[in-house]
Amino acid sequence: MPPAPVTAGTDIDPIAATRRWLERAVIGLNLCPFAKAVYVKQQVRFVLSDATTPEALLEELAEELVLLRDADPDLVDTTLLVHPDVLTDFLDYNDFLDNADAAIEALDLQGVLQVASFHPDYRFAGTAPDDIGNYSNRSPYPTLHLLREASIDRAVEAYPDPDAIIERNLQTLDKLGHSGWRELFAD
Repeated sequence: MPPAPVTAGTDIDPIAATRRWLERAVIGLNLCPFAKAVYVKQQVRFVLSDATTPEALLEELAEELVLLRDADPDLVDTTLLVHPDVLTDFLDYNDFLDNADAAIEALDLQGVLQVASFHPDYRFAGTAPDDIGNYSNRSPYPTLHLLREASIDRAVEAYPDPDAIIERNLQTLDKLGHSGWRELFAD
């Protein structure tokens, strides 16, 4: 049986659910060894989008990219743009990522910012829908993660073998299994 969504059985709002996922899965399982430092320093900006169309989300994304570009990295190092009411279908979401890349290019932010992707139905190419490895990118709601390239570069320099992160994540998730994932979010 595939794991229940992170939000199953809860009445928490999308930002609270995203924080919970970040704390319990991303940081708690160390799926991203770089996440804890910016989170504990409160440098993660959480934005709840009210967009209901891809066009409105693209506008909001462009605004957030500019805001992140202009923000002091010591105050805002990264942004999670949570959009629960648009691109809930993973294939539509995946197609939208081309628009996100185009926005970065249009704003002349290549090499400055990038967008990483998280979705409740995230699925890597060539995997089964319930493959536990997909859960490394499964968030409670569709989420665009805006990252500074300079921060990524510093983190990768400090990490002994960044390519090993993916393999370690797969091992962690395999060991955890679907039941362990469900337990991670049980209260």
